[in-house]
Amino acid sequence: MLGTVETCFVTDQNDTSYFVQYKGRTFDFPKQLTENSYQIGDMVKGFLYENMDHHYIFTPILPDILPGQYGWAVVKDVRKDLGVFCDIGLPGKDVVVSKDLLSEMTSLWPKKGNKLLITITTDKEERIWGELADEQLVHQLAKKAPDSMINKDIEATVVRLKKVGTYVLTSEFYWGFIHPSERFNEPTLGELIKGRVIAVKEDGSLNISLKPRAFEAIPDDAQMILTLLNNVPTHQLPYHDKSDPDDIKSFFGISKGQFKRAIGHLLKTGQVIKIPNGIALKK
Repeated sequence: MLGTVETCFVTDQNDTSYFVQYKGRTFDFPKQLTENSYQIGDMVKGFLYENMDHHYIFTPILPDILPGQYGWAVVKDVRKDLGVFCDIGLPGKDVVVSKDLLSEMTSLWPKKGNKLLITITTDKEERIWGELADEQLVHQLAKKAPDSMINKDIEATVVRLKKVGTYVLTSEFYWGFIHPSERFNEPTLGELIKGRVIAVKEDGSLNISLKPRAFEAIPDDAQMILTLLNNVPTHQLPYHDKSDPDDIKSFFGISKGQFKRAIGHLLKTGQVIKIPNGIALKK
């Protein structure tokens, strides 16, 4: 009976609580959870559960997520031996999404503050668990994105982690995919990411990139080159637009195209100058 909404009758009360009964089991109904007054014999509808202190609790304030219904739950704690604890709006009770439902790589587990799309279930021992929405359900919830979404900035929550890439649900409830080549680091489950739409597919789903646009990347790359120039005693570096791409990639960690755009920006803003066989910080 735990983890369900039931109609119970009031059997007793004291200064702090009413006590209600359902099928022979007594539940504590804290008076702070209601503005109403009840008498013995009154019927009241609410949610039954066991709190973290192992007390049977009745609350007329229904949780944000009920069995068979899905919603976003914020991760409140992470325990590698159990799973992640999520807030569904129950006083004194978080529900656990079992580690068995999470990635074998704990580094990709949800972090505190991440949001998971879950429902709740109760096992044979009457323990309430959080259960992740499967991919088929998320597809049913998702809307078809219009072609006008191309190149738009978006916010999305990570709902699936796979070897082929990261699946997300945007704030507008569009289904999206991030290929590993379109991210610097793999997001964690439930993480809120910011990206841009690089393709709208025929089925209305989105291809998303977490990498900046070329013109947005120039300042970061340029700042990195300036930092390197400042850190060498001569304030010079032996790299230029004719340098080997592999040498540039090895030293700066960026492509030759990115290097040329960054240098062009620094030349245009007067922060560096060209010298024979390289670049130098402008005095």
